Amino acid sequence: MTDNPPDWEFSERDMYILRELSADPQRSSRELADLLESEYDIDVSHVTVSESIREMRDADVFRETIVPNEELFNFALFEFKFNPEHFADSWHDAMVSIRDDRHTLFYFLSDGEYQWKSVMMFPSRTAESRWIHDFYKEHGDVIQNVRNSVVHNVLKFKTDPEVFTELNGERS
Repeated sequence: MTDNPPDWEFSERDMYILRELSADPQRSSRELADLLESEYDIDVSHVTVSESIREMRDADVFRETIVPNEELFNFALFEFKFNPEHFADSWHDAMVSIRDDRHTLFYFLSDGEYQWKSVMMFPSRTAESRWIHDFYKEHGDVIQNVRNSVVHNVLKFKTDPEVFTELNGERS
């Protein structure tokens, strides 16, 4: 992860490629070239489509990751509240521990009382409980509280292809 947005000038073709890949990540470059021509009146070779995808990937325009089916793991939202007394000495090790943990799917910083948040996945609630126990043992000096919420009844688990139509608009 970087602190800078990708240095990329989005063409109309790029946005359509991203939309179509989001709708079906298994589409081949040949299928995408055919779709671009039939749906968007953009005539381009499958080689050009493949190069565009590679260049966007290399420029960090999008990331590819394997996200397991939500039925295979128990997902949980973790929120971490700091103990300011030991924060300066210990925050980095705790942050790296969460970020690099094999159970962490998504990790981010936010405002408010609980400033670190992560979506984590575990094979069982027992494994989740054990993780919390071990984390407190190792990093309890910097973390005042871990609030965790069970994520159940996942109702949407995908990127909507239409979001890519907003790439040529304002970004903040």
